[in-house]
Amino acid sequence: ASITSELLRRIAAYGPHMTRAVAVAAELDCLISLAMAAREMHYVRPVLTHDNVLHIKQGRHMLTEMTVEGCYVPNDTAMDENGKRVQVITGPNFAGKSLDTVKQVGLIVFLAHIGSFVPAEAATIGLTDRIFTRIASQDSLAVPQSTFMIDLSQMSTMLRYGMHRSLCIIDEFGKGTLTTDGVGLLCAALRHFSCALAPPKVLACTHFSEYPRRCPQLTFLTMDILADPNKSSAEQDKVVFLYRVVPGYAAPSFGVHCAKLAGLKADILQRAVQV
Repeated sequence: ASITSELLRRIAAYGPHMTRAVAVAAELDCLISLAMAAREMHYVRPVLTHDNVLHIKQGRHMLTEMTVEGCYVPNDTAMDENGKRVQVITGPNFAGKSLDTVKQVGLIVFLAHIGSFVPAEAATIGLTDRIFTRIASQDSLAVPQSTFMIDLSQMSTMLRYGMHRSLCIIDEFGKGTLTTDGVGLLCAALRHFSCALAPPKVLACTHFSEYPRRCPQLTFLTMDILADPNKSSAEQDKVVFLYRVVPGYAAPSFGVHCAKLAGLKADILQRAVQV
C-alpha cells in the first residue's frame, strides 16, 4: 500500500503536464483522422465566405456513404443571401430525407468550421455563428421532461436565438403529440422563420402533408421515387426510392410498403389496408 501511495504521489506531481500531453495527443489524433478521411474518401476543401450563403454540390453523408458500397446518391443544397432561406423537405417514409438532406448539411457545415475538408464535389459556406438542431431526443430519468417537451425546448431555443447567420436543422418536429397540434406548431415555427426580416438558414424535413403550400417564402422539396401512378400508396407492389432531392411536394407516405420491407406479416398489412 505504501508503494502504491508513493507512486500515486509522484505521478500526481506531473498531473498538469500529463493533462496537457493528453490534450495535445488527442488533438493530433483528431487532425490525423480528418486528414486520412479526406484523402481516402475524396473530400474537398470548402470555401468559407463572409457572404451569407450555403452552396453544396453533390454533398454526401460521411457515415452513410461508407455503408452502401459505392451506390450512395449525393445531393445539392443551395441557400442564397436573399432567397431559399427556409426549405421544407417532404417525402415518404424510408426515402432518406433525414440522412441525405438535413443531417448531411449539418455535418458538412460543422466540418467546414473546424477546418476539415468536406464530403462533396464543391462547397461554399457562409460563416455560421450557431448550428441549432431538433433531430432526436433521448429520454433520460435524470431529466423530468417528456420526449415532446424536450423537442419543444429545442425549438424554443432555436426560435429565440436563431439569427441570420445561424443554421437550423429540424427533423420531424411535431410527431410526439396529436397530428393537428404537431402540424400547427411546425407551420407556426416555419412561418416565424420565413417572415423574419433576416431569417436564419432553415432545413426542415417532415412527413406531414397538412401544411400551407402557397407560401412564397418557403421552398418545398421532396424525395424522388418510382411508383405505379395507377395504384394507391397502400396497393403498391414495389416502390423504388431514388434518394434524390427534387423540387415539389410529398408523395404519399407509403407506410404500408415500408411495413412490408420491415417484415410485418401479410395479414397485418392486409388489415392495415382495410382500415
